[in-house]
Amino acid sequence: MNTTDLAAYRQLLLAIKKQLNGDVSHLTDEAMRKAGGEASGNLSNMPLHMADLGTDNFEQEFTFSLLENEEERLKEIGGALDRLDQGTFGKCEECQKAIPKTRLQALPYTRYCVDCARKLQQSS
Repeated sequence: MNTTDLAAYRQLLLAIKKQLNGDVSHLTDEAMRKAGGEASGNLSNMPLHMADLGTDNFEQEFTFSLLENEEERLKEIGGALDRLDQGTFGKCEECQKAIPKTRLQALPYTRYCVDCARKLQQSS
């Protein structure tokens, strides 16, 4: 992989990171708003009906789940940026072979080639 490719991947990773940081901030605000009781629109901060309470709880748990996923992606992006700095970006951590550019374009923070990712997913 040449320096032009590496620079392009760095820019792509930084753009995704910027977008995810905005998403995480929005999701955090949303989760905290729901935790504060604003979501139900009830002045007492308590839903009037058990179904409303269940819906509010589901929405808050779903938001927290999305937040957790986005934070995990941010960690993966940070790892990819570290690999760029260390000169190991684009190499599968399992088999040490080059990760195809098509995979890196689709998932620039991946650590594994398709075959190794599939094997690891099946074993877990």
